[in-house]
Amino acid sequence: MNSTAPRIGFVSLGCPKALVDSERILTRLRAEGYEISGSYEGADLVVVNTCGFIDPAVEESLDAIGEALEHNGRVIVTGCLGARAETITARHPAVLAVTGPQAYEEVMEAVHTHAPKPHDPYLDLVPAQGIRLTPRHYAYLKISEGCNHGCSFCIIPRLRGALRSRDIGEVMDEAERLVKAGVKELLVISQDTSAYGVDIKYRPGLWNGQPLQTRFIDLARALGGLGAWVRLHYVYPYPHVDEVVPLMAAGHVLPYLDIPFQHASPRILKLMRRPAHAEDTLARIRRWRETCPEITIRSTFITGFPGETEADFQLLLDWLEEAALDRVGCFTYSPVAGAAANELPDPVPAELAEERKARFMEAAARISAARLAAKVGQRMRVLVDELHPDGAIARSMGDAPEIDGVVRIAAPGPCRPGDFLDVIVTGADAYDLEAELA
Repeated sequence: MNSTAPRIGFVSLGCPKALVDSERILTRLRAEGYEISGSYEGADLVVVNTCGFIDPAVEESLDAIGEALEHNGRVIVTGCLGARAETITARHPAVLAVTGPQAYEEVMEAVHTHAPKPHDPYLDLVPAQGIRLTPRHYAYLKISEGCNHGCSFCIIPRLRGALRSRDIGEVMDEAERLVKAGVKELLVISQDTSAYGVDIKYRPGLWNGQPLQTRFIDLARALGGLGAWVRLHYVYPYPHVDEVVPLMAAGHVLPYLDIPFQHASPRILKLMRRPAHAEDTLARIRRWRETCPEITIRSTFITGFPGETEADFQLLLDWLEEAALDRVGCFTYSPVAGAAANELPDPVPAELAEERKARFMEAAARISAARLAAKVGQRMRVLVDELHPDGAIARSMGDAPEIDGVVRIAAPGPCRPGDFLDVIVTGADAYDLEAELA
């Protein structure tokens, strides 16, 4: 280790897309010879990668900046909240620099200014797959930045800009490096995964000498050939999404779709300005399950959106009962500074929004419990995440890390994180499964 290298502390907040940004900055730091500190006190300065989507996330970010200033005193701020620099400097005028999201060069320039370190190619080594903040056996693969939608409750396009798709050859090269480095699961993320390539008119790229179009379905096919689990997140339900379901049925990508439906009332969806809001999603869910019976569908919803009536909410509950989604998250509406929805009439009282959320999640838990109970006795392949004295924690093909359930294995035998095991499901509750080795 180069003992003279400055040490950089790092705090990463927000969604998986922000986590990938953190990994890229950390990779740049290590490639240039900086050391990474695990504590405030041991760092020459601290980088805080913030989230700024909703008010609680803004407060969490501002608190994290304050904590870093208190314990270290030398702080560079980046990430989504960095797009609102005045919010940061008003609370914390002592920060060294503020940059917006994906501002990798600006972050490095700030680090160079406040903690300079010459690059030594003989000492400063970084693995080919870069620095990652996830366990060794899974990784997030970001395929684009920004978003073209104007959802009335969201300011992501203002924070992260318009859709900018990465070249498919570049994405595949990164995916291949990750798999060669031991990654067993690739989690494909972006703000709108199914819009991949729209901004560059599906421009062809090259990977391993073969032409590929920069398109959602072409990417799914190519990733499916790498031998790792491929999980698709943040997929808007455009008609062409139907094309990926046969790939799931054939085992090329995981039978898992993360689709942010947000609501079911056509009136509320229109007020939300949701893309594809006019699609008959119940009919499409039925077709997806006919094509791929083992498909897992996850989604998130908002209760208490301005103007939501009891009739709108009941329509959402009825929709959920018929859709019988496998994995569900729910949030109460939170006004975001600068979002168009703030100007809508008929705000829903916070207490009523919370009461509706509780009713919604009660129904979702009951549906989930029934769907998981139907898996008892089935054989499935799982991926081990953790080992404990009383067994192993694993995930099935229907479980994304940190947001879905787990499979608990009482006597897993000799194994380690990143191993695949074949198990028989022996029990279930509302969200998790119990299993034994097959």
